[in-house]
Amino acid sequence: METKKPVRRSQAWFGKNDRDGFVHRSWIKNQGYPHDELDGRPVIGICNTWSELTPCNGHFRELAEFVKRGVYEAGGFPLEFPVMSLGETQLRPTAMLFRNLASMDVEESIRGNPIDGVVLLMGCDKTTPALLMGAASCNLPTIGLSGGPMLNGKFRGQDIGSGTGVWKMSEMVRAGEMTQEDFTAAESCMHRSKGNCMTMGTASTMASMVEALGMSLPENAAIPAADTRRNRLAQLTGRRIVDMVKDDLTMTKILTRQAFENAIRTNAAIGGSTNAVIHLLAIAGRIGIDLKLGDFDDLGRQVPCLLDLQPSGKFLMEDFFYAGGLPAVLREIQHLLHLEAPTVNGKTIGENIAAAPCWNREVIRPLDQPFMADAGIAVVKGNLAPDGAVIKPSAASAHLLKHRGRAVVFETIEQFHATIDDENLDIDEHCIMVLKNCGPRGYPGMAEVGNMPLPPKVLRKGITDMVRISDARMSGTAYGTVVLHTSPEAAAGGPLALVQNGDMIELDVPARTLRLEVSDEELARRKALWKPLEAPKRGWQKLYVEHVQQAHLGADLDFLVGASGAGIPRDSH
Repeated sequence: METKKPVRRSQAWFGKNDRDGFVHRSWIKNQGYPHDELDGRPVIGICNTWSELTPCNGHFRELAEFVKRGVYEAGGFPLEFPVMSLGETQLRPTAMLFRNLASMDVEESIRGNPIDGVVLLMGCDKTTPALLMGAASCNLPTIGLSGGPMLNGKFRGQDIGSGTGVWKMSEMVRAGEMTQEDFTAAESCMHRSKGNCMTMGTASTMASMVEALGMSLPENAAIPAADTRRNRLAQLTGRRIVDMVKDDLTMTKILTRQAFENAIRTNAAIGGSTNAVIHLLAIAGRIGIDLKLGDFDDLGRQVPCLLDLQPSGKFLMEDFFYAGGLPAVLREIQHLLHLEAPTVNGKTIGENIAAAPCWNREVIRPLDQPFMADAGIAVVKGNLAPDGAVIKPSAASAHLLKHRGRAVVFETIEQFHATIDDENLDIDEHCIMVLKNCGPRGYPGMAEVGNMPLPPKVLRKGITDMVRISDARMSGTAYGTVVLHTSPEAAAGGPLALVQNGDMIELDVPARTLRLEVSDEELARRKALWKPLEAPKRGWQKLYVEHVQQAHLGADLDFLVGASGAGIPRDSH
């Protein structure tokens, strides 16, 4: 008796024996594919964010070939397609402005094409959440593959980390402690191989989130891009997605509430980027999981940071991989995880980490000897941030986590850059720097400018940190006592818009409060005089500003929240 082949989604294109089927098959055959490739095999879309303008993803052409090899081995038919690539280091005004646009590109590319399952190739910061968001809105069998971090930066006998080293050395130049020549010489030493930032910046954080969510094969987060084991993982990923299609293992079966709770606790344990907050909220919104900003505090509080990695510590991602990678961290905090949560390899997260070894206890600390206690992202609220703001205690100065100071206000990032080096600026190390109009609507796009450089006259005193508050984000490679994502933002008329020079502000991270010491009556008077920024007149920025949600909701576009599935589009032939 002949076994009946399953009807794949792709067969709505390739399975018809009429004029439409002829069109779909014939045109794709111009690439040399034989007829049996189109005869019911799982069609695997490889969503590739390769671009020479996105240095972190510059090796993805090669990586995609290993994925294809695995797909073919498992009996699938791989078809690679491009989507908008977001390079954090080159794209202006900020890559975050285009995260939601790229997610729309991903969603419509998947939905509109003959695809049964998807491999997401992602690396640089915003490509990871954009691809996950877009794919989640379609809910096909999907697996993630990160590009991997660069090899450790090496400069004059010392390791230097992506971003983190830049912030440190640029401050040294401004303070007169490093020459411009030495600063320039460090450029080619910091980034010396393919891959994304090798610090625990947003790229490595989000690669870790993909693994903790169960959306990738184990070891995805830390294998260096230059290590051939990354190619091996790509080939295994290609094999696995074919089986996922056969098993109908869709994203909703992986991205459960338990998966997101695992990711939040993992982010605390690795000292991950604050950007994970805004991205996980957006991904959850697309898949229909009720995730709130407060969950990051509730679930991450009292989770120790076990990873001694820049910017919080001293080691880098290459060291992390050699020490055992993310599976070793997950095993160490397994008592905090939902071990029954499913993953894309068909096993639970508990099964994946049951025997995970740790090879270096300097890099990955044991639970009873953490690198830093209570390291989860803290959410502070008060009359300055009614809907919340975030701070990363593991990257902050302990003595500033409870601080009261005089506000020095910068209305825009342009004003900040124009005045911060002025020796006559009325500021000292006890002040609190306040930056406005850099949130989702204000920049627009919520740029990574929250970790404002300190004024030179403060740096010359040997001071390296001050309290800074804004509605902006900051790079995961950055550090300092920086309050971010203040919501509602200034451009939406939030209380941040009403802060004036000389106002007193009190930050109390242990109490989770952020308070502006100005009466409600005075704030009401100021609000009556407040005028919104001029809105963009055309194009993507206009659409973005009109529909972007506030940071505490994930800064997705309001009309993209929720999924509409991967239904087959109407046939136009």
